[in-house]
Amino acid sequence: MAEETKLLIKRYASRRLYNTETSDYVTLEDIAGFIRAGREVKIVDLKSGDDLTRQYLLQIIAEHESKGESVLPINVLTDLVRSYSTSATSVVPQFLAMSFEMLQNGQSKMLENMEKMNPMSSMPGFEAMKAQQAAFMKAMTGGIGGWPGTGPEPDFGDGKQELEEIKSQLANLQDKLARMNK
Repeated sequence: MAEETKLLIKRYASRRLYNTETSDYVTLEDIAGFIRAGREVKIVDLKSGDDLTRQYLLQIIAEHESKGESVLPINVLTDLVRSYSTSATSVVPQFLAMSFEMLQNGQSKMLENMEKMNPMSSMPGFEAMKAQQAAFMKAMTGGIGGWPGTGPEPDFGDGKQELEEIKSQLANLQDKLARMNK
């Protein structure tokens, strides 16, 4: 996204954050809301011009994690800390960016399929998304490895068996819900 389309937030010496589009002060939660709504933000120090975006994004994540809104498991956080002191430092950012991009693409495809009449019958990439998640977790917990394209592609079959299992599980859940409502 181009620099000029980013929402510019200026940090004053008082540490207050100023939204240059709306000419008002904002909080970290406001900035998190802008990001959730799809906006790109850039936070700069008014006096020095330093880009503080990374620092504030990390602070937003830390605040959510401290409130019990845990997204990152302890072992992933631990491995991230370790990556700062190893030769893996140069590999980790690209791997994380690629993994999140694949996750976002998978979520978009899943949402598209949810809008169709029978969402379970046409969820392309579900198994590939699971495989990517497994590779991510393996890399973050057991050392960097399992990069896409470095070995034979997994055989996911035609997915009919998984679909039948999902349908069976869905039917069981519906039966349980029906019994609970009686």
